[in-house]
Amino acid sequence: MKRILSGIKPSGDLNIGGYAGALSQFVKYQHEFDSFFFVPDLHAVTVAQDPKELHQRSREIAAYYVAAGIDPEKATIFLQSQVPAHAELGWIMETQAHFGELNRMTQFKEKSDGKEGVSASLFTYPALMASDILLYQATHVPVGEDQTQHLELTRDLANRFNSRFGTTFTVPEAIVQDIGARVMGLDDPHKKMSKSNPNKASYILMLDEPAAIRKKFSRAVTDSDGQVRYDWESKPAVSNLIELYSLFGEVSTEDVERRFDGQGYGAFKKELAEVVIAKLEPIQQRFHEIVNSAELDEILKRGARKANEEAGKTLLAAKKAMGFVTFD
Repeated sequence: MKRILSGIKPSGDLNIGGYAGALSQFVKYQHEFDSFFFVPDLHAVTVAQDPKELHQRSREIAAYYVAAGIDPEKATIFLQSQVPAHAELGWIMETQAHFGELNRMTQFKEKSDGKEGVSASLFTYPALMASDILLYQATHVPVGEDQTQHLELTRDLANRFNSRFGTTFTVPEAIVQDIGARVMGLDDPHKKMSKSNPNKASYILMLDEPAAIRKKFSRAVTDSDGQVRYDWESKPAVSNLIELYSLFGEVSTEDVERRFDGQGYGAFKKELAEVVIAKLEPIQQRFHEIVNSAELDEILKRGARKANEEAGKTLLAAKKAMGFVTFD
């Protein structure tokens, strides 16, 4: 069976871009793939984290997985730090990666630009990301437009290792999402929706209350054209809102255009808010039920056992291939 692996980093409060670009897709993929959805908490510490916040946010991401509709009986949900093979294979992948390859990673350049005391892990973490994928012999990996570079490195490392030491890793294929892969700010369609934006009206958090959601959408920028038309080239702000309606309302962008033909932006934004609220309310309810529960603990323990079993087989094969002394 085809296998997929993906995760959401536990750094900051999750906004609806995380639902559009990840959670909604995970729910769909679990029916099409042997699915491994993890919380990449080791990646979170490439920058300084408050221990209490890291602990709570890691639980929150796992809770969102379940609350959004991922079935723990169907998919494997686990914390990266609970599977030691990630760090060990991450080191092995560092030995295969070239300095120049890591130096070309745009995310490192963006996150380190103008900063002093940058952690070395921020430079090498693409090797750990490659190990995340390769450990589970994932055949497919969903990627946003800002992550394609990392998957290409993963593919290069897998091919390089297989060429040097014998076929060990599956070379994964990318799944590129057409709609909702990159949700933009409600105040600026040229900037990704982010909680780091000082304008709180620019983003909608997964736990925002209905009144806040309605207010933020009512203030969302559009344009002077007045037509609800999907065209990123000439109408980026409106197109961003149409994609949100499409994802949260589970309809096509063409259906959205037809529904609001001739109605203007006021009616469109008002109904968009209700569509988002209708999707978020049951997720919020389930999230609050499970986030600090023993039920979530058990889900993560089961997931860690399954992940360790799968990852251990791959790690052993890689170590044998490289010539390390191993004992089965």
